[in-house]
Amino acid sequence: MKAIFKREFLSYIHSVVGFLFMAVTVFFFGLYAAVYNLSSGYPYVSYTLSTILFLFLLSIPILSMRILADERKQKTDQLILTAPISVGKIVVGKYLAMAAVFLIPVAGICVFPLFLQTFGTVPLAESYAAILAFTLYGLTCMAVGIFVSSLTESQVIAAVLSFAILFLTYMMQGIESLISQSGNFVTKILSAFDFQTRFSSMVNGILDLTSIVYFVSVIVLLLFLTTQSIQKRRYSVSVHNISMGAYSSITIVIGIALTVVVNLIAAKIPTKYTNIDITSNQLYTITDQTKEMLGTLEDDVTIYVISSEKDADTTLTQTLKCYEEESAHIKVEYIDPLVNPQFASSYTTSSISQNSLIVETQKRYKVISYSDIYETEIDYSTYSQNVTGYDGEGQLTSAIFYCTNDDMPKVYMIAGHNEYSLDNGFLTALEKENIEYETISLMEYDAVPDDAQCLIIHAPEKDFSEDDANKVIDYLNKGGKALITAEYVDAQMPNFERILSEFGLAIQKGYAVDNNPENYYQSPIWLLPNVEYSEETNGLTGSHTYVMAPYAQGIAVPETEVDNMTYTKLLTTSDNSLVKTDVKNATSYELIDGDIAGPVCIGVKAEKAFEDNSAVLYVFSCAQLFTDNIDSAVAGNNKTLFTNMMSTVASHEVSVSVPVKSYDLERLTVSASDVIFFEIIVVILIPLGLLIAGFVIWLTRRKL
Repeated sequence: MKAIFKREFLSYIHSVVGFLFMAVTVFFFGLYAAVYNLSSGYPYVSYTLSTILFLFLLSIPILSMRILADERKQKTDQLILTAPISVGKIVVGKYLAMAAVFLIPVAGICVFPLFLQTFGTVPLAESYAAILAFTLYGLTCMAVGIFVSSLTESQVIAAVLSFAILFLTYMMQGIESLISQSGNFVTKILSAFDFQTRFSSMVNGILDLTSIVYFVSVIVLLLFLTTQSIQKRRYSVSVHNISMGAYSSITIVIGIALTVVVNLIAAKIPTKYTNIDITSNQLYTITDQTKEMLGTLEDDVTIYVISSEKDADTTLTQTLKCYEEESAHIKVEYIDPLVNPQFASSYTTSSISQNSLIVETQKRYKVISYSDIYETEIDYSTYSQNVTGYDGEGQLTSAIFYCTNDDMPKVYMIAGHNEYSLDNGFLTALEKENIEYETISLMEYDAVPDDAQCLIIHAPEKDFSEDDANKVIDYLNKGGKALITAEYVDAQMPNFERILSEFGLAIQKGYAVDNNPENYYQSPIWLLPNVEYSEETNGLTGSHTYVMAPYAQGIAVPETEVDNMTYTKLLTTSDNSLVKTDVKNATSYELIDGDIAGPVCIGVKAEKAFEDNSAVLYVFSCAQLFTDNIDSAVAGNNKTLFTNMMSTVASHEVSVSVPVKSYDLERLTVSASDVIFFEIIVVILIPLGLLIAGFVIWLTRRKL
């Protein structure tokens, strides 16, 4: 086999065909990489590889057309048929020679993700999974080529027939859609020849082991069929030949059957074992908090997808598979709107787009619009809408909890004192936590509403009236819960401060300053406080995990025990910190007379115990802590803190508000000169050099 491999490989190297194949592969890869990855700045190599798959339709038939057909035409196949080596080894040797020619440019492609890293963040795991898929696709196409070449002695027929077969496998997904949108027996059979779908399943951040099994098994089967095609010619026409023909037919059937069985078994294995999520943010894997929620599920939940299964969003489909495999109570059904156009109208009077979801239990249902599953933003330079985040898990987990939970907690946001309004991101977090909210003025109520699970008082700039303060205090002393934030203001606010003093707390007016470089961002008053361990800070206490709190004040917390009171500090500054009390006249961040030495508490949980219940008060001395702008600077960690508190307030065993998962990495920043340099080297010089080398070698050997 080694001699066969060496002979065939050298025949490619000594002719123009091998160098032409490598040059064309490098040229098209370099051309599209320059457009997608360098000029457009996309960090995903899969974009380029997916685009150049069409190359195989032309290049591989040319590479493979002569490998066996020419042997047959020149009658040199007689040497193969009488050689003291098995036909299988001959076929494998020839196939490996073709594969070696293909793997040379692939080796160069493997260097490309490392080159891209010099311009920004590149998902290496996803990049090399895409290269693996590209390689398997190409090797499978070569197996098709060598099989077709064994069937004829005409190189032209071998090339044309190989092109036709590869074209059909490339277009098979579209052919199936033409036959049936919803799928039927015929499309299931045709899907066995769909190379494109298997490739796609490996280039979107998932290492799909079933696709790897498919490609490898198809390669083995085609090499086996090639062996059988040659094997039949080793025997002359005789009675013995008839028996060998029967034997050959039986083995072919057995080989095909084994391939089908292997792929059926692989398809039956749960996707949590076969689909490995290799995205940096675990886009296709459900979080531990969702798994915890599903683990406590007792009600049956049906999730209707308004789409045929074939046309469903692939990312959403993968997420739904994870839910089904995690809990036996979850059932997913696909409703094709073309077949059943009135299905959604029984749940909502609004129009519903394809790929929207309906989550239903015996208690209630919830409609999830497809537009809510992806987070988007407008690029004002092009006025185009770009997808920035995936919220499929967040929406599903929230909807399932909503449809199975018996009670919906309610939060009241107090207004009337120039309070901040919660930004949309934090309102969405409340909704995903299945907490109802309403903004009220205490002037309109005799007392805090009885159904209040929690009050939110978000940085009032004017003082409470005595009556309003008493209503809040009475509510808390009956076992209520509240989240209060404070902002630095010049005005005196005795009634507001009286609410805090009821729990032994007081605001230290001024700006908290931290002179430890690890505890601030750009300026010592843009704090990155220490996050202390507690139920509310779950997931925020790891290294390089930050919460941002600019322009915070200090909170005076009793250092000695207070009857019936428990204090848990949540956010604190370092020892090298202080509260700058004279804000208007401050000229430095150093400690001077009148300042309060640190460490400083800027977030605390105070619990007051009564005979039959307890009250909880969260106090944060930073108004901007719970704003979308500051939250985005720390990758949603401020929102996680807020969500954890609301989950505790709502008495959820686990938070059901799953953060939006970032969908795309930032674009690469590549200068025009770097793009031009890459194009000159990869698109022009390397392909040209390969062509010249191939022509010189061919010409030299021809003269000899």
